[in-house]
Amino acid sequence: MKIIRFDSVGGASGNMILGALIGLGADIGELNGELKNLLPDEFTIKSRPCESHGINNGILAEVEIADHHHHGHHHHEHDHHHGRTFKDIKELIQAGVLPSEVKDMSLKVFGALAEAEGKVHGKTADEVHFHEVGAVDSIVDIVGCCLAFHKLGAEAISVSPLPTGTGTFECQHGTYPLPAPATLEMLKLGLRSAPTDEPFDLLTPTGAALLAILPKAKIGDNARVVRSADSFGYRKLNKRPNLLRASLYEDDETGQEKRKLTVLETNIDDSTPELIGYVFNKLLKSGALDVWTQPVNMKKQRPGVLLGVLCESGVKEKMLELILTETSSFGVREYEVTRHCLERRIEEKETPYGKIRVKIASYKGKDLCSSPEFDDCAALAEKHNIPLKEIMR
Repeated sequence: MKIIRFDSVGGASGNMILGALIGLGADIGELNGELKNLLPDEFTIKSRPCESHGINNGILAEVEIADHHHHGHHHHEHDHHHGRTFKDIKELIQAGVLPSEVKDMSLKVFGALAEAEGKVHGKTADEVHFHEVGAVDSIVDIVGCCLAFHKLGAEAISVSPLPTGTGTFECQHGTYPLPAPATLEMLKLGLRSAPTDEPFDLLTPTGAALLAILPKAKIGDNARVVRSADSFGYRKLNKRPNLLRASLYEDDETGQEKRKLTVLETNIDDSTPELIGYVFNKLLKSGALDVWTQPVNMKKQRPGVLLGVLCESGVKEKMLELILTETSSFGVREYEVTRHCLERRIEEKETPYGKIRVKIASYKGKDLCSSPEFDDCAALAEKHNIPLKEIMR
């Protein structure tokens, strides 16, 4: 099992959490690519090295929006023409092509925020008009964090007590006490806080919502730290670095190597290959870990196809619905399996033709095999008009 531990010295905001996950290895190019499909607005996630109070190898992530920089902690200074209601945001996320668990998680985080803001301002969640959260950067922060969490293969997080500021801050409604009212609502969802004498808004509602809603787990005695990253916020604090540290733990006993998964199967003998091909791709896009078909002979020796899907229990309902609504199947079998698999990581390799991502598999710390990312190779083969096998080699 992979668990991400967040230790905070300087609070937490959406972009600090995003920076921490990028520091742990979530690919910023992939995040930008997938989020750009989701949002009509012009933006780019960027990260740069950062240091503070003697900690040198940190990272600072920012969401750059055309004509507008996103500064993580100043959540009361956003321009308001980006405002969207929670209802708008829901429709946007549901219409996107993200893995279903990423959609569910993002909607839960936004839902919690909308409820908190609604409670503070006396509105229903759906009609909450987010000045902070509706802005593009908050959608990028929240969906980006859920997507990065998913890409890292993490299953849960663990969170230290979160530092909060003291005093007041100015927002469009006037002078408010710290922590901000919506942040306070998030803290009621089970996060622990640690008040400090820093006179700033250390913990933003977005940061608190993400840490409150992502699934939690205890780090086991056998867990080891595989990677860690230091992520900074923009504001310079008086007596402490504005730092959020993330550490990726792997628990050998229930490690990534050995996981309980679900297999769904159905036999189909009255469908065209094109239709099955369509469903096949749709299942993969919707969060299946693997999909396969094999020819089988059925009753009266009719030729048919066995369609199989391997998935996490969380997306099983979605997979079932797809198989039953999109194929001619009358029923689906389900059973639990244990999957043992190698650790994987992605590294970029230079070739004479350009950069290629390579997947490297290891076992107990030893690298065993590697394979180049097919799509990267195919793109370069097309671009330079040379045989694909030459690039693969």
